[in-house]
Amino acid sequence: MADPFGFMKYPRKDNLYRNVAERITDWHELQVPLSAEERQKQAARCMNCGIPFCHAGTFYGEQRAASGCPNDNLIPEWNDLLYQGLEQAAFERLARTNPLPEMTGRVCPAPCEKGCTESLNGDGVTIHDNERYIIDTAFENGWVKASGEPVERTGFKVAIVGSGPAGLSAAWRLNQLGHLVTVYERSDRFGGLLMYGIPNMKLDKDILQRRIDLMVELGITFVADTEVGVDVTVKELSETFDRIILCTGAGVPRDLAVTGRHLQGIQFAVDYLTEATKDVLKHGKDATSKKLAGKHVVVIGGGDTGNDCVGAAIRQGASSVKQLEITPALPEDRPTTNPWPEYPFVAKLGYGQEEAAFVTGEAVSRYSTSTTGFIGAERGQVIAVETVSVGTDFQPITGTEQVLKADLVLLAMGFTGAEQALFDRFEIKEIYDDYTTNNERVLVAGDAKRGPSLVIWGIREGRKAAEKVDASLRALIYQ
Repeated sequence: MADPFGFMKYPRKDNLYRNVAERITDWHELQVPLSAEERQKQAARCMNCGIPFCHAGTFYGEQRAASGCPNDNLIPEWNDLLYQGLEQAAFERLARTNPLPEMTGRVCPAPCEKGCTESLNGDGVTIHDNERYIIDTAFENGWVKASGEPVERTGFKVAIVGSGPAGLSAAWRLNQLGHLVTVYERSDRFGGLLMYGIPNMKLDKDILQRRIDLMVELGITFVADTEVGVDVTVKELSETFDRIILCTGAGVPRDLAVTGRHLQGIQFAVDYLTEATKDVLKHGKDATSKKLAGKHVVVIGGGDTGNDCVGAAIRQGASSVKQLEITPALPEDRPTTNPWPEYPFVAKLGYGQEEAAFVTGEAVSRYSTSTTGFIGAERGQVIAVETVSVGTDFQPITGTEQVLKADLVLLAMGFTGAEQALFDRFEIKEIYDDYTTNNERVLVAGDAKRGPSLVIWGIREGRKAAEKVDASLRALIYQ
């Protein structure tokens, strides 16, 4: 298992981010990957720890955050193979559990690294970047196609509704197992939140399209601009396909019911990010529009989505960006109440926040701040946000009221769950832990089943649901 002394020989070295002044002028990817030689050294840091917490996702602490990989990735094995220079073998081990590692190798917050044994007293292994290197190398050498080719066709047909992480994962695995798969997507492009929920500098859409093109080449059918229940009926799907998997995500955004919410210029984050990505797809990655030039932007909510909104607004020329979070700032160091291997809840500077500070000369985040209302101009356009500081009990503190200029307000407060209309059309009343439902021919996977979560959870659920479908269909052969 790699070099047992590698973590002592080589310091942790992450993929570098491009210089801030350069990267805010375009939509190209943020990171610059290390060389193959440097990546082998990083793989050598994966030590023979005996109990690899990295590849078993476990929930810890009051926040119930996962530490370790929930997808059961064989991390120590492919780290060892990468260290030995056996890159194709490393890819084969990686692809056993993760059909979309080029996505997680770019956007996953890497709970695997937080559970790494070396992170108990050190910096942890660069699992996230190692994964990206392995899959990018696999695509460069043509290994990925061979890994997805079905051995034989079963003749069974499966429909997947939704083409996000869970949908793509399920489609890849079902096709690999020999079933005929059709993916329905109501949007104009495939990928779900991978396409429109994550901006291009974080996940290049060419990378996503490369995977979809390969899936088409391997026999998977994709149907865009098609809403099940509207453009194609539930009856048609039920009569055409042997099984149906609903992977529609948890796309209902959390709203903010305060005075002035009706004003123009107040958007959900996902709608704003969708527009930003469509601009990039139309005009290219080499230049940024200045549609927000001279504008003041306020992002309400933290997390990755809020950070992405900040970075996108900076690229669109916003003169100021402020990010409001109702929770207090996280500590700089891990408190004793949040020990390893729990996910560390400590302060970190997101790429977008770093970019905003570079442009505006001030910190973007305001913590322990609640939004109490919006102020509009005569024609109904938002011009300001009313705020108040709150205590640890989230109650307002008298005398701390402020008014912030705002030409655009982005609501990035997360999602509440899946749209229920489609479940109703399929008469789904119960969703069970094994992805099945009270409708024996319909399964549910990903965020649509478990609620808002990480991309890696969607990938796991799609794969597991696909294997559940495969088992049920093959059982029909022997009845």
